[in-house]
Amino acid sequence: MWTGKVESIHIASAATEPIRTLDQVVLTPGVGVEGDRYALKQGTFYKPEPDFELTLIEAEAIEALRREYDVELAAGDARRNIVTRGVPLNHLVGREFAIGEVRIKGIRLCEPCDHLQKVTGKQLIKGLRHRGGLRAQVLTQGTIRVGDLVRE
Repeated sequence: MWTGKVESIHIASAATEPIRTLDQVVLTPGVGVEGDRYALKQGTFYKPEPDFELTLIEAEAIEALRREYDVELAAGDARRNIVTRGVPLNHLVGREFAIGEVRIKGIRLCEPCDHLQKVTGKQLIKGLRHRGGLRAQVLTQGTIRVGDLVRE
């Protein structure tokens, strides 16, 4: 059993727009993160499918990228909505979990891509392979905040 937390929250209003860091966001089933490019149907890879509603990445993966590959990446520059700490995201594919009081379902891994390298200007595909995060579906509406617990 594990319990982690939300370390930071990030959105962008369009595909290549700068990331904004927020203290809280509203999640809506079938839509995603209020104000984010995918909820606004402006994301680079947008499809009206559940795995485009929410993305998460482990703070530990960003730290490992720095430590093992000497690539500095700010949390928001990973372009994932939620940065977690103490959460085994890869193990949540196909499973339900909660962020605060909001229910989420892990859909598939969010592997790094050429677009992320282009936007960041950093060589990060190798360092984030199989630890680039999780694509997830929002199951219940609610507000999540920095510091909220993430748990099964």
